Amino acid sequence: MQRAGLHILLYRALGGLMVALAFAGVFLPLLPTTPFLLVAVWCFARSSPELAERLRQHPRFGPYIVRWEAKRAIPPSGKAASIIGMSASFALLLAAHRGVWVNGFVGAILLSVAVYVLSRPSE
Repeated sequence: MQRAGLHILLYRALGGLMVALAFAGVFLPLLPTTPFLLVAVWCFARSSPELAERLRQHPRFGPYIVRWEAKRAIPPSGKAASIIGMSASFALLLAAHRGVWVNGFVGAILLSVAVYVLSRPSE
């Protein structure tokens, strides 16, 4: 198989896996959906533009993808869910008494992600 053909297959496979994880995220409360769909669109844009466009046209998830691609925007409800989820995760970590270094390292990562999320435009 040619190298280009292998890349296309790998991108399609990864895109399919991301769609499957996004689908699972619809039903599992702590598994995000939109980030997996964004990665799927990125993969499909490199391997199957038709599949990428189908995701963009999806009635439920398409607007989030299009908004992100156009403006790098996160809706206020998404920001709130992210901050609440990260706060709850950090609270659980603190309750588990994993140690100062683990708490500090994870806390720094979560804080960095929260700052990034909050810095994105809302619309």
